[in-house]
Amino acid sequence: MAADSEKSETPAAAPWRIEALDAARGLALIAMATYHFTWDFEFFGYLEPGTATHGWLKIYARAIASSFLFLAGFSLVLAHYPVIKARSFAKRLAVITAAALAITVATAVALPEGMIFFGILHAIAAGSLIGLAFLRLPPLLIILVAAVAIGLPSFYRSEFFDTPALLFVGLSQHLPRSNDYVPLLPWGGALLIGIAAARIAMARGWLAWLARLPSGSGWLRLAGRNSLLVYLLHQPVSIAVVFLISIIAPPQTKDPIEAYLASCEAACLAEGSEAPLCNRFCACTLDRLQQQSLLAPLQSGAILPDQDARILELARECSAISQ
Repeated sequence: MAADSEKSETPAAAPWRIEALDAARGLALIAMATYHFTWDFEFFGYLEPGTATHGWLKIYARAIASSFLFLAGFSLVLAHYPVIKARSFAKRLAVITAAALAITVATAVALPEGMIFFGILHAIAAGSLIGLAFLRLPPLLIILVAAVAIGLPSFYRSEFFDTPALLFVGLSQHLPRSNDYVPLLPWGGALLIGIAAARIAMARGWLAWLARLPSGSGWLRLAGRNSLLVYLLHQPVSIAVVFLISIIAPPQTKDPIEAYLASCEAACLAEGSEAPLCNRFCACTLDRLQQQSLLAPLQSGAILPDQDARILELARECSAISQ
């Protein structure tokens, strides 16, 4: 029976390109661009701090990331099942890894407080490497492992994973600040589900049906085929557009105290703390910053909160007081 199943899956991995998958990547890119456009408007002061990371936009962002990882897992099967093509896989992995490292370096220079050290590209690269071990496993087993990967962070976290070398795992007790944090747990689960879905589609002969699905316009498919290039270029273009808008119609200047409290509370909530604790912590740090005349240089970027000893010390004091 296992041999028969193997035979039924192998021919289904037909050499044709499933253009509907390219279109799906194109749609995911459009969704990602609209989300990042919102993030850019927040960054330039047009939206309240935390707008892009709360409410329906938070759900929107998670759905986008999940779709990219699902499609990465699905495509991994189409390209490397039942036989892994080592050379093409290594080439693709090298390109994605290089792009991920470039984003890390760029954000470390431009946005050190929210540096992207393990974002969506890092997750796709690492997840694809891990995914090779699952390609030939039974789809049901892959789905079970995916469910564990998705659910585990909700039930178990430890300070052991707070060390920088283990932040990629996703089980840290204290979540790091980053503009794009996509750890293997739970996000690797979406990639594994993509692998399982492709294996099931092969076994049941659905790939030919997928190849006949309407695939949208040519530009959508073209974007999907060149998704990495589009990903790398879209954010600089988006930032440039919002920057031009800020020159023509600058955002309204906000009260610095209100701006600090809103930003502090949004960051505190994003790390998983309760609202009352965040309110006390941010009120305490605001008071200390004003006493030491540090609020203005902090907001202007003259001092960095994760590098200035005075900021770190008052943050520790207020954290202890607010508990």
